[in-house]
Amino acid sequence: MESLGTFLETERGRGKTVLPAPDQYFAALKATPFERVKVVILGQDPYHGYGQANGLSFSVRKQIALPPSLRNIFKEMAVDLGQPDFQFVDGDLSGLAKQGVLLLNTVLSVEENKPGSHQDRGWEKLTDRIIMLLDEHRAGLVFILWGNQARKKAKAIDDHKHRIITSAHPSPLSAYRGFFGSRPFSQCNQYLLSRGVEPVPWLDGF
Repeated sequence: MESLGTFLETERGRGKTVLPAPDQYFAALKATPFERVKVVILGQDPYHGYGQANGLSFSVRKQIALPPSLRNIFKEMAVDLGQPDFQFVDGDLSGLAKQGVLLLNTVLSVEENKPGSHQDRGWEKLTDRIIMLLDEHRAGLVFILWGNQARKKAKAIDDHKHRIITSAHPSPLSAYRGFFGSRPFSQCNQYLLSRGVEPVPWLDGF
């Protein structure tokens, strides 16, 4: 973490724009405390467009245009839950975070307009540890892993204790290769209900 902190300070000192703002690096952990987690949606790194990243995977701030991946997530969510004409007001997913959905990226910062630029700098060790602790100390969680990078994390999760849902990534490049029609949201709620846990109100708060 010391090495990571030095790297981030150096990058900002060189005049590079690092996203999101430092006070939002851990927004996902603050919004969904450990004991309240019911579902984990794992992303890769934050959106790299200026003003988009807010510290929650796949989420953007209010009044920001929806990125293509998020637009596809909303499309699948509406169809999966039987409301294909549902209108999403914006892409701020903080309402889901408050309902127990940990929106975690594997890397928590990125240089503006350079996706993947902060990989292998130390964030992965931290987020791997978070996943390991959730797996070890909690039971009955749902891990939603989209895309190859996220699916690699499945080996660290005990599928006898938790439900793992995987599919292609929702990006336009892969959404039609297994994301659309995967029905992750209804699968998630069916599992939670089977354990006597309140389902996630996916369409509330938009």
